[in-house]
Amino acid sequence: MSTRAEAKATVGDISNGGDLNTAQTHISRKGFCSVRYGMALILHLCNFSILTQQMNLSITIPAMVNNTALPSLPNASTERPPTGSPNRWNETRQASEAVAPVYDWSPEIQGVLLSSLNYGSLLASVPAGYVVGVFGIRYLVGAAFFISSVLNLFIPLAADAGVALLIVLRTVQGIAQVLTSIGQYSIWVKWAPPLERNQLIGITLSGSSLGALLIFLVGGVLSQTLGWPYVFYIFGGIGCACSCLWFLLIYDDPVEHPFISTRERDYIVHSLAQQDCKPDWSVPIKAMMKSLPLWAIIVSHFSEYWYFYILMGYTPTYINSVLQISLTNSGYLSALMLGVTFICTFLGGLLADFLLSRKLLRLILIRKLFTAVGVLLPTVFSVSLSWVTSSFSTTIAFLALCFAAGSLCQTGALLNFLDIAPRYSSFLKGFLLVFSQTSGAISPTVAGVFISQVRSSVLMKIFTEKPIVVTQGQQPVAFLSPAPSSPRAVPLSSHRTVSTCSHC
Repeated sequence: MSTRAEAKATVGDISNGGDLNTAQTHISRKGFCSVRYGMALILHLCNFSILTQQMNLSITIPAMVNNTALPSLPNASTERPPTGSPNRWNETRQASEAVAPVYDWSPEIQGVLLSSLNYGSLLASVPAGYVVGVFGIRYLVGAAFFISSVLNLFIPLAADAGVALLIVLRTVQGIAQVLTSIGQYSIWVKWAPPLERNQLIGITLSGSSLGALLIFLVGGVLSQTLGWPYVFYIFGGIGCACSCLWFLLIYDDPVEHPFISTRERDYIVHSLAQQDCKPDWSVPIKAMMKSLPLWAIIVSHFSEYWYFYILMGYTPTYINSVLQISLTNSGYLSALMLGVTFICTFLGGLLADFLLSRKLLRLILIRKLFTAVGVLLPTVFSVSLSWVTSSFSTTIAFLALCFAAGSLCQTGALLNFLDIAPRYSSFLKGFLLVFSQTSGAISPTVAGVFISQVRSSVLMKIFTEKPIVVTQGQQPVAFLSPAPSSPRAVPLSSHRTVSTCSHC
């Protein structure tokens, strides 16, 4: 109680005439061993786990529908070679593959299965954003994260029971995962000082790239050795372990955290003294619907996630079908691309905060610059793929650059909603997820239908023409995306939402 009282008293002193920038100079902003960076690491691990749970079906589905495996042929030989036979390794490998069942799923069914995770996210996005904003994140989001991890363990059983049950399970899993995705942004409204927000969020979001990297790297190997069910068992177990860390170390407010130092707590409270982020039952829906900047952010989310879900969902299939690479090697190549993405996501946040803290660029210019680079470069490289398929190394390099440059959007338009209305960040994130998840639900299904017609040629068109959707969708951001202090952000600021940073 004394800690909370002291924090509030300090905020009151600043609000009554203290100089925020002067107060900050007397408090150390550095300290990567601080509680806030520890929380960023925990959220990094949570994003790592959530992404592996989202991607494991994309990795294992080639093994789940691999008709060449023929694990249950009625005339398969049951004879075993002698113990010292050189064919013993092949026998062991075939036996391990035979343990995992194979299903007769058409490309259309595969597309629906890949999209089913987004169906749950789509249904729960807005209610989840509202609930998280009102009731906090520690227990609500932690429970959702644990449920998602447990459901991941039951996916192999659901696949055996039938496609319908698998779709239902992944839909429920999507509902649980959307709570985690929304909650992590709400944390930084109260925990991230303005001059560190981009790098803290960069550390957090880079966990998704690391998760995708690892699942691409080992998913194919696990599917061909232990069997594809172990992919779900292993990463579901990792998620359960990470959820325990969540309940131990994640708190809604720095003044409530039992392990935070007084110095760090005061610095966070001082830096956010002018930001109103108290929970509120009322949401200015009418003002939001009239906000042109918000609609620009909506369009950018839809187009960027259209690109993202196809790139993530069909990259292994593209490498396997167009470049004629085996499942294992395609996993290694996809991991190489995501390794670059992981580094760029982390460095992008550091670069944005560096430009902001040195007053080299205003926040609005940083958002627009990172968005432009994150959209234009992937568009150029994606469209160029159709002319470089004869060169294997050039094709892989172009795909890697698509992933790397696209990651800069995480520090661009995809974070702009935190600038215009931090008080309603959770609701806005849930509202934006409706459009991003709609894009994610449509794009793999449409791609699955196209691929079922003419596989390799349509795959090429999907990878070379989809950037047109992204480029056209991001154009409004360059003209309408507002800074926190911009007059165009006023409709969302009518409920006492103010600028988050004096450098904006």
